[in-house]
Amino acid sequence: MIGLAHYLMLAGLLFAIAVAGIFINRRNVILLLMCIELMLLAVNFNFVAFSRFLGNLDGQVFVFFILTVAAAEAAIGLAILVVLFRQRRSINVEELDAMKG
Repeated sequence: MIGLAHYLMLAGLLFAIAVAGIFINRRNVILLLMCIELMLLAVNFNFVAFSRFLGNLDGQVFVFFILTVAAAEAAIGLAILVVLFRQRRSINVEELDAMKG
């Protein structure tokens, strides 16, 4: 039988992979956005697991709000990324910290 601890371990593993992805890869902006989305997925997984095991739908409703914000964040982040790529011809984070003046 799969219990709450199994779901929490899986969500913790997803969150740890996302944190490791952010610290290991500091060059590509697309991968950084993907790691942030993976973190949000792990948090949503916790909300759904607790909601299911407590018999309350509040966590599942809250997940819909988080998914809406995550979709907006991804759309805005990719739009900013396209503008940066058009201007600088690169998506490396190390090259984006230089300001024009």
